[in-house]
Amino acid sequence: MAEEKRNSNDRLQEFALKILKATIKGVVFCGIYFLLSMFLAPVLEAVPNALQIIEIFVVVYVFLMIVGELTKGSIFHHFFNAAKALFSILYLALCLNGGIVGTTVQNASLVVDLRLFLVVAMLLGLLGFAKSVLQAINFLNEKTEHMRF
Repeated sequence: MAEEKRNSNDRLQEFALKILKATIKGVVFCGIYFLLSMFLAPVLEAVPNALQIIEIFVVVYVFLMIVGELTKGSIFHHFFNAAKALFSILYLALCLNGGIVGTTVQNASLVVDLRLFLVVAMLLGLLGFAKSVLQAINFLNEKTEHMRF
């Protein structure tokens, strides 16, 4: 009975540590976003809806990061990391319209070709996705080896 209570206290303490770690990561990430948004706000005013697009990305990314941190030590941690990588790839492709961004400023049309940036960002996202998949395979392999012995 005392051992069960100790195990539940250890689990509760471990989960509280996970919550603290996830909270710190979320606060740091949001703090960096707010600092950068103050400096970039004058530049981003020229692009319509840029701040809204960035805010949606930050909210979803921080949510996936926090949930992934809370599920650390399970297979779901790797699933959420893979989801985070796929989300960043798909959201960038969607928001950048395939790499060609255009806007009109005072009777002048401005078109920016960001395809190279998009390709590099997508490759980095795919690298993160592959890393998550390989970590999930390794996690399952370690669990299987642990169950054998």
